[in-house]
Amino acid sequence: MLLRNQMDTTSYQQKYFRPSCLPTLNLRFNNGDFFLPYYEKTHDQIQVPKELTRTPEDTLLNYFSILREAENMGGRSCGSIGQARIPFPLAYNFLSQNYQIKLSYEDYLNLFAGVGHTNLIKLCQVPDGKRGIRFFYEIETIEGFEGKTAEYFGYSYGFIQLIHEEGGYRISDLQQHPEDFLCAPYHGWSHDGESVIEVKYGNWCKLIQVIYPTIKSGYVKNICFHGKDGADHCLMFITLTNGTDIEIAQFRKVGIEKWKQIKMKPEEECLTEKGD
Repeated sequence: MLLRNQMDTTSYQQKYFRPSCLPTLNLRFNNGDFFLPYYEKTHDQIQVPKELTRTPEDTLLNYFSILREAENMGGRSCGSIGQARIPFPLAYNFLSQNYQIKLSYEDYLNLFAGVGHTNLIKLCQVPDGKRGIRFFYEIETIEGFEGKTAEYFGYSYGFIQLIHEEGGYRISDLQQHPEDFLCAPYHGWSHDGESVIEVKYGNWCKLIQVIYPTIKSGYVKNICFHGKDGADHCLMFITLTNGTDIEIAQFRKVGIEKWKQIKMKPEEECLTEKGD
């Protein structure tokens, strides 16, 4: 288990209590003229140009670029902010037809309550065991709160599923989870990928024989081990701005065979009824 007193105080503070310094990815459409055709139009009067949804990555970069200067700040009055609410009807049409049936435009707009600016800082296609199109993303938002006269930065992450419909790729599901910058760093091993492996697959499952050195590439972290079952296991994590490692995918192989994506749940498969 990773304990706070095992870490250098300075590095601990830098890892968990500092915001992101990553560059913004959603910088398309810097010219405000892009939005001129959408002034005073409702979401059901808009069609997304096909060139904006040619590939899954194009769809997402264009979607978040459209939302970058969209605001739904409510009572905050400091003059005009960005493109105001003009981008929302266009952005809504990046959702698939079935997703729009589940999520009305009014409910979609409410998802942005208090948000005045959105920066996309992480975007990574991740393995999908169902052979679908799945991306991990992280955003940095400027948010206002009732009763406050200043705004604050917030960070969220999640997964996005895409499908291909007539006219291009559309978002078929989008999850978003806020990041915890205060309580998470003070509470144990579950936020650190290496400790997760040691506790879940070592202490709980008694599966680890040898742990290999962690392989990092930017914010992607791969942790592999050789198991007592004779197989190699590899878990993929992405590190959030708040320092937490989020598990993305699991893989297993025996000998020279190819890696196969799996979904092992140590909480269900290894723990006894007493929680040992």
